[in-house]
Amino acid sequence: MQVYLLRHGIAEARRPGRADEKRVLTDKGRERLRAVLEVARNAGVSPSLILTSPYPRAAQSAEMAAEILGCKNVVRTEALLPGSAREAVWEEIRAHREETAILLSGHEPLLGQAASFLLGAAWVLAEMKKGALVAIDIDRFDGQPRGLLRWLLTAKLAAACVR
Repeated sequence: MQVYLLRHGIAEARRPGRADEKRVLTDKGRERLRAVLEVARNAGVSPSLILTSPYPRAAQSAEMAAEILGCKNVVRTEALLPGSAREAVWEEIRAHREETAILLSGHEPLLGQAASFLLGAAWVLAEMKKGALVAIDIDRFDGQPRGLLRWLLTAKLAAACVR
């Protein structure tokens, strides 16, 4: 299975009196995320399922991914909330092991922790910038994951590619 981890795009700044879970993508966040997703589409990324955090900035990122990558199946899951555990992400992936490719849209530090865990690391090896997309191949679902890193695409690199 191909697993793609997508950190949401640039979101509104935190403001006193406004809950973090209500923040949405900015225009710049959408623009940079679109570049990442277009490069991914051109590279053949085609998930059959998109899982997303219910927070608006991650859900908006997932909806953009669905539109650009041609995926009609988007499911919200609490396993991708910012305070979730990397093991919960793994269990969510395992629950959808029949899929050929899935994309998970969420937040840091969870996605960096999950990427490291999927690669078999006991500690965090990856930091995902806003709008970054990582590709990991998983070929077994028993016990601890032992994935293979295929690539990591940042928004800055994607912007240079689409110019």
